[in-house]
Amino acid sequence: MKTASPEIAPSFDWNSPDDWIKLSPEQKLYTLTEAEDDDLDEIATNWEIFAHNHQYPPDLAASGKPWQTWLIIGGRGAGKTRAGAEWVRAQALGLPPFASEKASHIALIGETEHEVREVMIEGVSGLLAVHGWHERPVWQPSRKRLEWSDGQIAQAFSADDPQSLRGPQFCCAWSDEMAKWRYAQDAFDMLQFGLRLGAQPRQLITTTPRPSELLKRLIEHPTSVVTRAATRANAHNLAPTFLQTVMGRYAGTRTGRQELEGEIIEERPDALWSRTLLENCRVTEAPPLQRIVVAVDPPASSGKRADSCGIVAAGITDGEMVYVLADDTVSSVSPNAWASKAIALWHRLEADTVVAEVNQGGDMVRTVINGLDASVPVIPVRAMRGKWLRAEPVAALYEQGRVKHAGHFTALEDEMCDSPSPACRPASRRTASTRWSGRSPNSRCSRAADRG
Repeated sequence: MKTASPEIAPSFDWNSPDDWIKLSPEQKLYTLTEAEDDDLDEIATNWEIFAHNHQYPPDLAASGKPWQTWLIIGGRGAGKTRAGAEWVRAQALGLPPFASEKASHIALIGETEHEVREVMIEGVSGLLAVHGWHERPVWQPSRKRLEWSDGQIAQAFSADDPQSLRGPQFCCAWSDEMAKWRYAQDAFDMLQFGLRLGAQPRQLITTTPRPSELLKRLIEHPTSVVTRAATRANAHNLAPTFLQTVMGRYAGTRTGRQELEGEIIEERPDALWSRTLLENCRVTEAPPLQRIVVAVDPPASSGKRADSCGIVAAGITDGEMVYVLADDTVSSVSPNAWASKAIALWHRLEADTVVAEVNQGGDMVRTVINGLDASVPVIPVRAMRGKWLRAEPVAALYEQGRVKHAGHFTALEDEMCDSPSPACRPASRRTASTRWSGRSPNSRCSRAADRG
């Protein structure tokens, strides 16, 4: 194999990923420009040179033992399909360090047969594309299988037909977009019974996440390993305008967090707030406001194990519409640190006052804030009812369309949507002294709206 020009990289070797990584972008461009056609074909199939960290299979599961299930969870365009195709190629050809022997029988499972063929096999990052011309398997559509020259076989299956997995047996499997399979549990179960060939049957699952029970169980299973990646991790392989346009449109939204950031966004059916409700109340900016307050809910203690200090700003218009303006909540900090954060927010928004709950700290809250900045007006309030009772009327204001979010407040909205109604919680936890104390969304949002 030809090496790079001595003036660029005297000791460069295409078979050494470390050599390639050491080159500057200019050196890489020069090297590719000088490469011959055969070299370019080999370069294109040298996965170790171009792979991102999240596309490399981990060595061991969290238990310290070899993993059985590898989940690549990522946003759209994060390189999940390419990673899946490269992993299957390595299994079929027995390529170290990804495989120690050739896998004779491989399962390819997609949402439908069409998806298997168009994405996993014939797609731009599919199995046919990642093989060099000299090693490429033959796709036999009538038999729904790929066959390599020395006998290895990969069979295509639709997750819509779980029973088609009953009978065949495999050394390994690649399942794509499992989170949107209609019969996910049934198809997954049938596949597990078929993974019984070779010294160590394994499976790779590539998916954009959804809050499915199957996916959550697999993530937590001791024989699983998980790698994650946002869309931006693969930005240089995407259209230049894609991230700018799509991120600008969906960044911070539930859709963007799921489809671009690769996050599992939970939804509680018994929550006071829903994701849909919060998306519908979102605006890009607030109108002129009659009054702005910064609400502070200090923790009972400080240090690494202290609860969060809720710091939320909200304003109200002369038409009594409330706008949430900021969430600067901090965790595990000293009183001076959270007080400084609240004061900075008060100055930044030119707020009218700071409203501070004094149940936990009494006069200490006002003393700490005014000790740092005596010009800040502090109104102490003492909560006489539990957080959940105070939250319900605020949730009703959201339902009535009288509260808007001027921007995206990810952490705050996550807490709000994970807040069950008091009627749905055990009686033993319906007090302000529960584990939610100091961390409830009500300590961050409801008081800001309530006092606005």
